[in-house]
Amino acid sequence: MAVEISGLLLGSAVGTLFLALLTYKLLGSYVRKWRQMKPIPGFSPTYPIVGNALHLKRNGGDFFSQLIEFTAERRNEPLLKLWIGPIPFVILYHAENIEMILSSSRHIDKAYAYKFLHPWLGTGLLTSTGDKWRSRRKLLTPTFHFSILTEFLEVMNEQSVVLVKKLEKHAGQGYFNCFNHITLCALDIICETAMGKTVCAQSNSDSEYVRSVYKMSDIIHRRQKMPWLWLDFVYYMFGEGKEHDRNLEILHSFTKSVIAERARSLENPEEEPKTSDSERGQKSGRKRRAFLDLLLSTTDEHGKRLSHEDIQEEVDTFMFEGHDTTAAALNWVLYLLGCHPEEQRKVQEELDEVFGASDRHVTADDLKKLRYLECAIKESLRLFPSVPFFARSICEDCHINGFKVPKGANAVIIPFSLHRDPRYFPDPEEFHPERFLPENSSNRHPYAFIPFSAGLRNCIGQRFALMEEKVVLSAVLRRFQIESSQKREELQLLGELILRPEKGIWIKLQKRR
Repeated sequence: MAVEISGLLLGSAVGTLFLALLTYKLLGSYVRKWRQMKPIPGFSPTYPIVGNALHLKRNGGDFFSQLIEFTAERRNEPLLKLWIGPIPFVILYHAENIEMILSSSRHIDKAYAYKFLHPWLGTGLLTSTGDKWRSRRKLLTPTFHFSILTEFLEVMNEQSVVLVKKLEKHAGQGYFNCFNHITLCALDIICETAMGKTVCAQSNSDSEYVRSVYKMSDIIHRRQKMPWLWLDFVYYMFGEGKEHDRNLEILHSFTKSVIAERARSLENPEEEPKTSDSERGQKSGRKRRAFLDLLLSTTDEHGKRLSHEDIQEEVDTFMFEGHDTTAAALNWVLYLLGCHPEEQRKVQEELDEVFGASDRHVTADDLKKLRYLECAIKESLRLFPSVPFFARSICEDCHINGFKVPKGANAVIIPFSLHRDPRYFPDPEEFHPERFLPENSSNRHPYAFIPFSAGLRNCIGQRFALMEEKVVLSAVLRRFQIESSQKREELQLLGELILRPEKGIWIKLQKRR
């Protein structure tokens, strides 16, 4: 008995010593960062351990407004400091400072807050780091080659036709919220191009998947701002852990079932349904490829194929990044063109020049000719970037504009504020698509406009997104005249994982002659 008690006491002493050493190490690291970053201007008041968390707004819209107001008030500061719990962040919104982080091959790891996306997206292209990210990026880059992307034009055109038919019911009927209509169109496009699956979201507007994407985005964003909920057992006891898991099951079960179905059809092509619109061109009868097909057949340099778990990560990432971001961008273009009839007229004159009075589908050659439409899209992304901020981990000690930023801190890059730098965009709140004509943008700082990030970890799907936006917008603007009802101050921006207006986008449509 005495030996057992002695063993227990020894084990307890060792455990206590280990915990004390761990606490000492963590506390020492925290104090060191606190001292090193003290000269950097920042939010106040800042308290030990909890940092600024007690003074940050919990609601996504309020927090975003708080952040934007702070950067606007301190536009002349080179960078700002923010502590969320014991984790330090530096806020960057000047092109020169952002370039230092995004152009570096050292600072490519995503920030700590991205770990809360792991249950949903795993460690796919968006959230992975280090060697896994490098090998996955190299593996996936060929699937976004222009020659492959043009194969998806047929899907984009077909779903745009469905959207136009839905919008025709609202023409001449006064103002309505178009946000959900556009979102469902983008969802149909990404489902069919990413997974080869037709879900008819535009016909079934009460989409459980869309609801779960929005709910999950909201849940994750709230948790990121509340360090007291970062520990899983606390989150499940006092937070939204159960609601998180319910939505996660909906999202994962959908993509898992599609991957399994697609894998079976590729292994046994004779069993493939011959009339499936999701895998055959509706008019041509030829088989359509999807990103999923490419993932199932892609091999690395050793000839090894991706596992179904690896594919799941990338498909979930494509589904999240490929529909929500693009849907937001499309809505913002429609809103801004509806507010600026003269710019809308210029876009429509270009469309008339390319398409005449026809309602034919958009071709790859047409895309190259829609230059002013592309300028309007880019100017909309400048004012309302789909991803309003993102973050990187500082992987080694560095100096930004003379201030030391220690390893382990996080850099938050805010395109929403960056894109309003008057040095590069005079009258930054004005909507001027001409800013992006070649003669007006060729000498601009390469990191002054980064709606798709920049550097090594820029968005792999940006060409896909621009292609989809051109196709959908050309279909809508060839058919309708648009008028927006909301003023800027009425939008109530929700800057969460995606930048959305709290009450949608309200427009009025009139059929063009």
